[in-house]
Amino acid sequence: MESADLPPPGMGRARSPGALAGIKVVDLTRVLGGPYCTMVLSDHGAEVIKIEPPQGDEVRDWGPPFLGDDASYFIGVNRNKRSMGLDLGKPEGKAVLLKLLEDADVLVENFKPGSMEKWGLGYEADLAPKFPALIHCRVSGFGAHGPLGGLPGYDAILQAMTGLMSINGDPTTGPMRMGTPIVDIGTGLYSVIAILMALHERSKSGLGQYCDMTLHDCGMALLHPQAANFFLNGKRPMPMGNPHPNLAPYEKYATRTGEIFIASGNNGQWKKLCEALGKPELGPDPRFADNADRLTNRAAMIAELAALLADKDGHEFCLGLLRQGLPAGPVLPIDVSMAAEHTAAREMVTELDGYRGLGTPIKLSRTPGGTRRKPPRYGEHGEEVLREHGFSADDIAKLKSGGVLYTTRRR
Repeated sequence: MESADLPPPGMGRARSPGALAGIKVVDLTRVLGGPYCTMVLSDHGAEVIKIEPPQGDEVRDWGPPFLGDDASYFIGVNRNKRSMGLDLGKPEGKAVLLKLLEDADVLVENFKPGSMEKWGLGYEADLAPKFPALIHCRVSGFGAHGPLGGLPGYDAILQAMTGLMSINGDPTTGPMRMGTPIVDIGTGLYSVIAILMALHERSKSGLGQYCDMTLHDCGMALLHPQAANFFLNGKRPMPMGNPHPNLAPYEKYATRTGEIFIASGNNGQWKKLCEALGKPELGPDPRFADNADRLTNRAAMIAELAALLADKDGHEFCLGLLRQGLPAGPVLPIDVSMAAEHTAAREMVTELDGYRGLGTPIKLSRTPGGTRRKPPRYGEHGEEVLREHGFSADDIAKLKSGGVLYTTRRR
């Protein structure tokens, strides 16, 4: 971008073509894990063409709230993309996809394993021979092999099956689903990493490859430190609520102005915390002198800290601790965190022509990413994309009349 074309600062908008400018992604994904992956790529300059089935990405209906016809769930993970409605079940739809793949770098899809192969679009047999430089990333629940191979996967189900749910909550609640779809989002992020690795390797070999990404594997990969503890001590990790299984103090406390969270990563931080609380003698107290001691005597330590914190201004106290390099922060609801001055300074709320969303957390100095386009309406760019790929007006009209190209959702 030329300097005259740069958007105003503070809005989370892109100020450069992006680190992935020139990379073309054909996106066949729906719901969350795949779309989150392709949004991250698009934030940083990749051209993403989102091909939706005739009925559309179902999360367009996952509301309220809605903006026009689209639910917040769709809006939150689909900015910077162009949308085309296409029936891949018809030979003409498959032909359109193959045309789009001729100069594509990446294909991302999250169909049930075996679906692409059934349509003659499998990686090894069909796509790799035609497009040897193509990187094909599949996001699925369990992968294609193993006892659960080919079965569908959903975030909450994988939170349950991988053990993530078993370590959330506390002894009174039992296992609880995490409030954010961490498996879907984690899989999206791991998929971005896989794609970037494959692109890097392709720069040396000239060849694409298949990225086999599953909710199961990515959910398992998030089990730290509980899995590491289990591998070492053989004990089943249990839900603990806010406390940390390996560190103390590491929990929530009530103050005069609201709840705060305090963490301590080493004995030096513990001693400084005790000094800040006006009770330095707790630092070398034999019950609390080392982290192992504090874990053993956690209940007594919590009682001491709770009494000292009850009358504090929690926000001011946390800010003072942070300025000393001590981990602490107020427990904020989402509306308050969104309105925080630091959120604005970091451009973590982005806006463009009535669209508001979370900004990109990936901050690059020379090639910053950000918002370029609002999330697309269904089929908004289908004709535009086809024209760019050499389809004539007659070709496009035939695809529309033949029920292959859709500009409105089939209900």
